[in-house]
Amino acid sequence: MAAGSPAPLAPKQFLTIAGTPILVHSLRAFAAVPRIEKIYVAVRQQEMERVAAQVAEFGLTGKVVVVEGGDHRQDSVSRALHALDCADDDIVLVHDAVRPLIDPATIERTIDAVLKHGAAIVGVAAVDTIKQVERTADGAIITSTIPRERVVQAQTPQGATCGAMKRAFAEAEADEFAGTDEASLLERAGVQVAVVPGSPRNFKVTQPGDLELAEFYLAAGAK
Repeated sequence: MAAGSPAPLAPKQFLTIAGTPILVHSLRAFAAVPRIEKIYVAVRQQEMERVAAQVAEFGLTGKVVVVEGGDHRQDSVSRALHALDCADDDIVLVHDAVRPLIDPATIERTIDAVLKHGAAIVGVAAVDTIKQVERTADGAIITSTIPRERVVQAQTPQGATCGAMKRAFAEAEADEFAGTDEASLLERAGVQVAVVPGSPRNFKVTQPGDLELAEFYLAAGAK
């Protein structure tokens, strides 16, 4: 690193909320669900030792397995799926490491929804009016207004039976298709995906101000 250049930002999952890494908050929520048998964490090769140390430090070794991920979300999930030894009707959930406020009750509801429907995601109803647009050289032009009752904002976890999830990823890889989330791959594979009501608390930490908001929610929940 050149003299005077700013220090590189730490990956968001390693930032702390109330003294605990964001990733650990997420892992604890899943570890608290008795029906969760194993938790696979896919991270870049250079981060594996660090994550393994955190898993041990916070007493999560029994349930958590650290595997090497890829450069993109879909690659990382695919590698984690390859590491799984699961029956076709077992349930697999995928969660963003940087959604640290997911709660065990929502995880339980997602499992129940997968048992009933075969696949499910957590989502929240859209609050703002949603506009469909066409991108032009002069900016975006509205082409239609989408009724809010027909729209949800996708969160995680997103889950399906192991057989359906692996098939969806295999088909996407064979066709070199890159999806935005697991649900997009499942939809493409012809799998019907149900929606489990989520919460604004289950947001993704993406900006510095999100850390303060997460700490506020944690403090409010502890009262």
